Formats: sequence, structure tokens, C-alpha cells
Amino acid sequence: MLPALVLTAGLGTRLDPITRLVAKAAVPVAGRSLVERVLDWLAAQQVTDVVLNLHHRPETITAIVGDGSHLGLRVRYSWEMPLLGSAGGPRHALDLLDSDSFFVVNGDTLCNVALASLAAAHQSQYQSSDAGVTMAVFPNPAPDRYNGLKVDDQERVVGFVPRGQTGESWHFTGVQVANRGVFADLPDGVPAESVHGIYKELMRPGTGGVQAHRVDGGFYDVGAPSDYLRTSLALGNGNAVEPGAAIAPGARVTRSIVWSGATIGAQAVIDDCIVTGVDVPPGFQARYSVLVPASVSQAGDIARVSGDIACYPLDSHV
Repeated sequence: MLPALVLTAGLGTRLDPITRLVAKAAVPVAGRSLVERVLDWLAAQQVTDVVLNLHHRPETITAIVGDGSHLGLRVRYSWEMPLLGSAGGPRHALDLLDSDSFFVVNGDTLCNVALASLAAAHQSQYQSSDAGVTMAVFPNPAPDRYNGLKVDDQERVVGFVPRGQTGESWHFTGVQVANRGVFADLPDGVPAESVHGIYKELMRPGTGGVQAHRVDGGFYDVGAPSDYLRTSLALGNGNAVEPGAAIAPGARVTRSIVWSGATIGAQAVIDDCIVTGVDVPPGFQARYSVLVPASVSQAGDIARVSGDIACYPLDSHV
């Protein structure tokens, strides 16, 4: 099986203020960190060699993953300073990816793509059309929210469908196969983007440089806090209270994530919230909120600060 590069270097801006505490890939998702879930999925499909790129809060990822041996993997790290983007990151990691082609996997999504089928499709499309990239796609689940891809009848990705536009639209799962030559000519250490950057040249008329591989299956996004909450509740069957969290008798916690180390006092009411490692006092009430330590709040934030807790509206962009 091909090696995989998992993109875990991003700042996680949409998941702020949670990503002031940990990298996005390190957030707990119903008993397992997001990065462990991605790596478990890779290992289950016989991937053995994985590279993670790192930049923001890297210690929160390496503390979980280590060398990957406990997950049945060999994991190595590509360190980025500055942050290099979705094309600059793969370019910087090429020396660690000892293969002519490799999987590139977004570190903030969970899906059920069959990697062997994707790799076989890429090999076939490369032989017939010189495709440098094969992207796993499925029908856009929310065209009013997500931009989409335009795919022709020869399985070529030929452009983009802006969100809100009617017509057929395909959603990128965050899983692809790419040939190293797609990135090899980029200058190392210089930020660059893939889908909305260098792939545009590969999509020009008359080329087959970017191909689509249409798939079925579930898709979970951990983009914004509401996505994170929705994914955790779906995988946790209701609440997602992590081991090591303490909820006092008489407290009410519904449809919420509660991190390990958090405590929730008696008679507190927590509904549709993300509670990071904070001590929620007795009688405290919050709905549709993200609770983080007040110490990470910043001037100008839209937040209610109460004692040691900063309470942010769910999905507010602060």
C-alpha cells in the first residue's frame, strides 16, 4: 500500500478558540483523538508508513501519536516553519515519502474511502490520461454551504462550482492520491496551495491532470465548532463525555462534549456545548457555547467571562 501524508499542520482558525489549546487534529472525538481515528482508518486499510506535517501546537499531536508503533504504523514528522499550505506541505515532505505516488489525507475529516480502490483508479487514470492527482469525491451534501467540483463525463475535474449555485456539484472528501512530480518543481519552504492553487493549472482544458474517483460512504467534518460537536455526538451516541471528566450529581449535561479533566458542578446546566478542560461551578448555565479557560481569551473576543471560564457562542468567529 502507498504511504500517506496526513495534513495536520494547519492553524485550525475555524475551530477557534478550541485551537488555542490544542491542534485541531488533537481534539478528542468520542473517546479517541481525531488524529488517532484517522490513523486507525489508515492502518485498517494496510497503510503502514505515514508522515504528519506539523506547525501549530505540534506537541499536542506528537504526545498522542509518538512514533506510531502502538497504532501499528511507522509515523514520521515533517516540520514546517512557516506554515506551507496544502501544496507547500507535500513539497516539504517529499524526502520522507519514498514512493512515486502517495495518499494525501486531510487531518480534519473522517470518511470511508476504500484506499486500495482509489490507488487502483489513480494508476489506471495515470496510464490513460497522465493524471497526476486523483481526488475521491462524492455528491455535494450541502451545496449552499460547500464549494464543489465540476467533473466531466471522462472523470476529469474541470473546475469549481461556487456554493449556492445550482447544478451538479461534487464534494472533495479530503482524500487523494498524488504523484510526487506534481509538487517536485515547487520551491521548498515556500507556501503554496493545491486545490485552489497549483491544481488549477492541471485542470486547464485539454488536460487530464486532476481526475475524480467517485465514492459512497459517510463523511464527518471537524471544521467549525458546530461540526466538531455534531461529529462527536454522532460517534458518541448522544453525549461525548471523555474518560477523566467529572459530572456532579444533579448537573444536567445534554448533547455536549466534555473533555477529560473538566468538572461540572452540581445543578449546572450544559446544553449543546463544548466543555474543554475547565471547572464549571455549581449552578452555571450555558447553551450553544464553547467553554475554555479565561486565560486564553483575548481583547475584542465575543465571549462572556465568568471567573476562570470564557464562554464563547458556538461558531462565533472571534
